Amino acid sequence: MKLNFRKIGEGKPVVILHGVFGSSDNLFTVSKKLAENDLAIYALDARNHGQSPRSNELNYEVMADDLHEFLVDENIENPVIIGHSMGGKTVMQYAQKYDNFEKLIIVDIAPRFYPTHHDHIIAGLNAIPIDTIKSRKEAEEIFSEYVSSFAERQFILKNIYRAEGGGFDWRINVPVITESIHEVGAEIPSEKLIDKPVLFMRGSESSYITDEDFASIQKTYTDASLETIEGANHWIHATKPAEFMASVLAFCS
Repeated sequence: MKLNFRKIGEGKPVVILHGVFGSSDNLFTVSKKLAENDLAIYALDARNHGQSPRSNELNYEVMADDLHEFLVDENIENPVIIGHSMGGKTVMQYAQKYDNFEKLIIVDIAPRFYPTHHDHIIAGLNAIPIDTIKSRKEAEEIFSEYVSSFAERQFILKNIYRAEGGGFDWRINVPVITESIHEVGAEIPSEKLIDKPVLFMRGSESSYITDEDFASIQKTYTDASLETIEGANHWIHATKPAEFMASVLAFCS
């Protein structure tokens, strides 16, 4: 699948993959700042997200293959690859199958299985009659009955856009994500040892990567390091952007 992407800057190639319900837009501000440091930033939209094509398949096998196809098509060799949450699991799956990378940065996710915990979001998305709503405010009012966090609502409802000819539509493939949400938490196999440098980054206010997780991670990722960003939650790049960028730049160099 040919993924939609944005390229910013010139220099060492750095590829960035977002999390579920997200898009390259979520990391655009950070990407612009990183690109000021002699880096060529490629921010990708995953399949069924953003402006990438839609498909009935949403799992880490196909998303890793999408990443491989992108790197081949753009003639990118030995990039640093960054993945947040679902994007991080895609990167780990990619590393199990392919070798075209210099370093990896995995943001607030471990390779283990995570139980589905997005049920309230999925219910809220499906409650919005996207074909008939008259305004974003109407969607917000419906969604707020399911998702109490204002920041979480704003993040997800960025996926609503005004379609050509009027009306609204989704930037995400809601039916397929609904059907495949269990795949987002799937375990990434540890069949192949990864001996290249890998930075696992976690937020101090997030529970996605525990100390026990990292002890297990080191058995597969033999040159792994772990950095905790104080005061950050799961969305480290949004809650602590300066600290996130400093860690990325230090690791890239």
